[in-house]
Amino acid sequence: MREIETLDRDLFRREIVPAYQPVVLRGFVRDWPAVEAARSGAGDVAAYLSRFDHGAAVEAFIGAPEIGGRFFYRDDMKGFNFDRRTGAFGDVLRYIFDVAGLPGSPSVYIGAAPTPEVLPGFDSANPMGLVDDPHLVPRIWIGTKTIVSAHFDESDNIACVVAGRRRFTLFPPDQVANLYIGPLDFTMAGQPASMVDLADPDFERYPRFREALAQAQSAELEPGDAIYIPTLWWHHVEALDPFNVLLNYWWRAAPPDAGSAFEALAHGIWSIGELSEGQREAWREMFDLYVFRRHGNPADHLAPEHRGILADANPKLRDRIKQFLLQGLSRR
Repeated sequence: MREIETLDRDLFRREIVPAYQPVVLRGFVRDWPAVEAARSGAGDVAAYLSRFDHGAAVEAFIGAPEIGGRFFYRDDMKGFNFDRRTGAFGDVLRYIFDVAGLPGSPSVYIGAAPTPEVLPGFDSANPMGLVDDPHLVPRIWIGTKTIVSAHFDESDNIACVVAGRRRFTLFPPDQVANLYIGPLDFTMAGQPASMVDLADPDFERYPRFREALAQAQSAELEPGDAIYIPTLWWHHVEALDPFNVLLNYWWRAAPPDAGSAFEALAHGIWSIGELSEGQREAWREMFDLYVFRRHGNPADHLAPEHRGILADANPKLRDRIKQFLLQGLSRR
């Protein structure tokens, strides 16, 4: 995986994001006070986080010692091998700190808690500064040793390691067919995930995973390092130390009212997936023309006043498309 040690907002916007490749940002947040506290030990960084605590509730994911930190489905695929519990941030943080590293202790993590709500003031004390997006909400992850199976996000992502080491293994979007994805609508935390255990892959059951591994990129991050993960790059994440803290930032290039591409995929499965092969291929040509624009702008031959939903995007047009879709769905 590419690594860089000097980065500013202009370079990030001009070169990193358009390349659509993951990049390790070595030492990017080394000067954060939170990282400085982590260098002194888990107790110091836990104490630093507690300064910003004002009693907000967070959700904790808790798995028995037997799962070995891998949060996943149960063997019968009817549920998950962990529970979700809600508690005050300070109580959950103390619990994680108390069980971290103890033999036979459960695996626990706080996932994607929005810091403006949970730890007000933390963001201004530890600024990231690469992305200028008014909708961007920093989120904090705190836990013991954990493993999150390969999954994708609909947003670009910068993940900053505060405490503990993290190993990221990334797979390009074109490897999706080789990752053996689980259910799309029954997931651990909202995103579909690979069914393959990266630590012990079953190549008889998942033979194409060998090709995915051949295309994988991996990196181990220390406190103060960060990683840029482009949208739709599948990423498997391991928290390697007894006590780990990470901040991540998700943002989308699309306007916030543009809708979800994943929901569009689900609609396509419903409306196109069961058609004949010939019809599916015909719809592929339509999507190539209108959605993926492989032949340029499909409305170039039309006067602007006659382009309808093919006109240049704006909030009014997006709302018109949304209403068009809602009317169609309501008739079914």
